[in-house]
Amino acid sequence: MRISSFVTARSLVMYVCILSLAACANMTDTQRRTLTGAGVGAGVGALGASVTGGNAIGGAALGAGVGAVGGYVYDQSKK
Repeated sequence: MRISSFVTARSLVMYVCILSLAACANMTDTQRRTLTGAGVGAGVGALGASVTGGNAIGGAALGAGVGAVGGYVYDQSKK
């Protein structure tokens, strides 16, 4: 069961990265940084939850929220 969660988490990370790269073409710096933070946060959250035996989807959702806030705060500090 653990291997299945890890494969799911890896797939989720890959999809998020691909979509993040494709979606950044016509975005402002703020949008791009917020989305990048969400993507990285989702990947880290899914992987962390999967490794510790938690729910990868829940970890990804929580990580995406934290990452988006982090990306936005980082953008505002650069302005």
